[in-house]
Amino acid sequence: MAVKEYQPGEPFPGVIGRTVERSEPAWPALVRAKEGAPNVMLIVFDDLGFGQLGCYGSPIRTPNIDRLAEKGLTYSNYHTPALCSPTRSCLLTGRNHHSNGVAAVIDMSTGFPGSNGMIPFENGFLSEILRMSGYNTYALGKWHITPFEQCSAAGPYDRWPLGRGFERYYGFLNGDTHQYYPDLVYDNHQVDAPKTPEEGYHLTEDIADKAMQFIDDAKQAAPDKPFFLYFCPGAMHAPHHVPREWADRYRGQFDDGWNAYRERTFERQKELGLFPPDTVLSAHDPDVQDWDSLGADERRLYARMMEVYAGFLEHTDHHIGRILDHLQARGELDNTLVMLVSDNGASAEGGESGSLNENKFFNNVPDSLETNLKVIDELGSPKHFNHYPWGWAFAGDTPFRRWKRETYRGGTSDPLIVSWPEGIKSRGEVRHQYVHAIDLMPTVLEAIGIEPPRQIRGVTQSAIEGLSFLYSFDESAAESRHRTQYFEMLGHRSIYHDGWKAVCPVPAPSYSEAPPEGMVITEETLRKLDAEGWELYHVAEDPTETRNLADERRDKLIEMIALWYIEAGKYQVLPLDNRVVERMTAERPVLADRREHHVYYPRTGQVPAEAAVNVLNRPHRITARVVVPSGGAEGVLLSHGGNTGGYSLYVKDRKLHYVHNYVGDQEFHLESDEPVPDGEVDLVFDFRPTAEPSIAEGKGSPGVGRLYIDDKQVAERNIPVTVPLSFSLSEGLSCGRDAGAPVTDAYQTPFEFNGHIQRVEVDVGGHVRQDSAARTREILARE
Repeated sequence: MAVKEYQPGEPFPGVIGRTVERSEPAWPALVRAKEGAPNVMLIVFDDLGFGQLGCYGSPIRTPNIDRLAEKGLTYSNYHTPALCSPTRSCLLTGRNHHSNGVAAVIDMSTGFPGSNGMIPFENGFLSEILRMSGYNTYALGKWHITPFEQCSAAGPYDRWPLGRGFERYYGFLNGDTHQYYPDLVYDNHQVDAPKTPEEGYHLTEDIADKAMQFIDDAKQAAPDKPFFLYFCPGAMHAPHHVPREWADRYRGQFDDGWNAYRERTFERQKELGLFPPDTVLSAHDPDVQDWDSLGADERRLYARMMEVYAGFLEHTDHHIGRILDHLQARGELDNTLVMLVSDNGASAEGGESGSLNENKFFNNVPDSLETNLKVIDELGSPKHFNHYPWGWAFAGDTPFRRWKRETYRGGTSDPLIVSWPEGIKSRGEVRHQYVHAIDLMPTVLEAIGIEPPRQIRGVTQSAIEGLSFLYSFDESAAESRHRTQYFEMLGHRSIYHDGWKAVCPVPAPSYSEAPPEGMVITEETLRKLDAEGWELYHVAEDPTETRNLADERRDKLIEMIALWYIEAGKYQVLPLDNRVVERMTAERPVLADRREHHVYYPRTGQVPAEAAVNVLNRPHRITARVVVPSGGAEGVLLSHGGNTGGYSLYVKDRKLHYVHNYVGDQEFHLESDEPVPDGEVDLVFDFRPTAEPSIAEGKGSPGVGRLYIDDKQVAERNIPVTVPLSFSLSEGLSCGRDAGAPVTDAYQTPFEFNGHIQRVEVDVGGHVRQDSAARTREILARE
C-alpha cells in the first residue's frame, strides 16, 4: 500500500479515529524534484578573456571545454558587468548588480542601496529556489559575495554559501587565494588543505575531488535526486599557479608576442563563425607596448608568463574534464544542463610588466627585470604570486578593445557555453543572441519548469530582471529578446539597445589618454562627460567597437544617453561614484569596536586580514603566554601573511625567533641569545619605529625589534625596512601555527607549537600610516 502524502496547507487526508485500528495515516509530502529534472552545473571562470578558450579561437588547448561546445552551443554575444562580485551576484539572483547592492568589488561598499554590498534576501538565489524544488545544492571554489567584514568566524553566516541556499560548500570566501596554500572554508568553518604542495596539492584538483564526492554522497542514497553544482575555480585569476610540466607544454609558443596572438586568434574566431568575415579587429591599445619594441629579456620573461597562464588554463580544463567524465560514468552527463562562463574580461592588473609577486605592486615596491629573470623557471610554483603583463590581457580579449573593469566589450564580453544533450537538439552551433549574466538564472528555471517563488523563507521576492534565453537553444535565427542593458563600473558607463551601444569611458578611453590629474565625477564633470564624453557604436554591424558614430548620429546618441539614465534610475545605479580612495576608506558598520588590545588563542581558524590586528607602521608588542613542557617545545606562536610578506614569532631549537618578511625579497631575523626555559613563561616581541614610513617608495617604518623572555631582553636588531601596506593578498593571521605559505624558509608549515599556549596578546598604538590608493588597487585585484 502506497504511503499517502499531502502538501503543506492541505487538510489532513487520512482518518483519525479513537484507536489506530480505526485510523488511517498520511504524511506531509517530502520535497521532490520533477521526474526527469536535469542536473544543473554552472562553471564560473575568473578573469578569463573572450579569446582564451580553444573553442573561442585561442591556441591554448581546452579539449574538455571544447567538447561541451561540440555537444552544445557557443554564444558570441554574452555579457557581464565587467567585474567579479557584481557578475556572480547577477548569475545567482537573475537581478542586475546594482539591484543586488553590488556596484563594484564587494569590499568597496558605500552607504547607498545600489552599492552597500548586502544582497537583499528578497533577491533569492538560484540555489535557494532549486533546494526548495527538491535539488541538492553544492558550491565549490570562489565565493566573494559576502561583505568582507562578515567573513570572519564571528559571522554573521546568513550571507555565507550555506546561508543562501547551498547545502554544502568547499572553497574560499575572498576574491583570490594561493592555489597551493589556500584559505579554505568547509561549510561554515575553516580547514587545512588535505595535502602539501610537496605532496602534489593544488586547489583546482582539490575542489574537483570534492565536487565529485558531494555528488556521489547524495546519489548513493537518492540516485534520482538532481543536483545544482556551482563550480568556481580560482583560475584564471592571479596567482597563475600550475605545476611546471603543464607550463612547459607551451614552451616557445608565445615567443612571437601578443600582437601575433591577436591576429591568429581573430582569424580562427571568424572561421568558427563567431564573427562575420568582414568584422574588423580592434586597434592596438595605446597602453600596450608593441611586442617588437621590447628587449630580448623582456620578451623572454613575458612569453614565459603567458606559458604559465596557458598551462594553468589547460590544467583547469583537465580537472573540469574529470568531473564531466565522472558524470558520464554515472550516466548523469546527458541530462545535466552545463553552463560555462567567465565573470569578466581578462585582467590587466599585472600592469605593464607583469609581476612575480603581486604583493610588491600593492606595496609600491617595484619589480626588477633582472630579479624576475633569475627565477623565470619558478613562475607558477608555490614560491611566487605571479601575474602576466597587460599586453596578454589585451590579447586574451581578442577581438575586443580593453579589459576587465571597463565597459567596452573587452571588459563585458565573455565566453558562454551551454551543453544539455537531452534538452538541446542542436550540436556544435554558434548563437548570436544577446545574453547577459542576469539571464542564466531564469533560463535554468524555464528549462526545469519551475516558476519563481513568491516567497523564500517568508521573504516576499522581487521580480527577476533577467530574461530566459531558452528560446535560442533550438532556434538559431531567433531574434534577441534581451533588447536593453545598462552597464556601470566605477563610473565607466555604457548602454546597449537593439544593436546599438553608447560608451562613456572614465576618465578616458585608455590610461595614456587620461588627464594626469585624473577625474572625479562631480556635477560639473558629469555635465561635461554627458556633453562630450560619450561614444556610439552600431554593434550589430561593428561588434568590435571600431567606428565611433557619435558625431554622425547625434540624435541616436542623445536617445541612448537618455535611456542610460532611465535604466540607472530603475536599477539603483545612482549616485555615480568613480572615487576609489574615498570608497575604500569610508566608514562602514563593523561588528567589533576598533581597539588597541587584541587577544588570540590556539586551535582556532585563521583570522582574515581585514579582521586581524594591524601592526604596520606603528609600535606594537606581541606577548605569548605559554607553558613549555619539560624537555622544551617548538613551533609558531603567532604568524601573519606568507611568503609574499609577513611576520612570524616562533620557537625553534629551544630559541625564541622573530622574522619579518619584506615582500618576499628580504627577511629580517632575530634569535634569542638564551634558550626558552621550561614552565610558564612570557615570550615577547617588541617593535618601536625609528622613522616615518616612505609609503610611496614602498618602505614601511624602520625600527628596532627586541625579543624578551619574561622581562629579560634576549635579542635586539635594527629592521631597516618593513612591509608598508599589506602582508599578503590572501593569507591572514594564525595563532599557534603558520596556516598558509610559510613566512620564512626556516620551517615547514604548519609548524604547530607543541607546548601549551594560553593566549597571545598584541598591543598596538599610535597613528597608522596608510596609502589608500594602493590599498584600493589591492582590493580591486582580488576580484
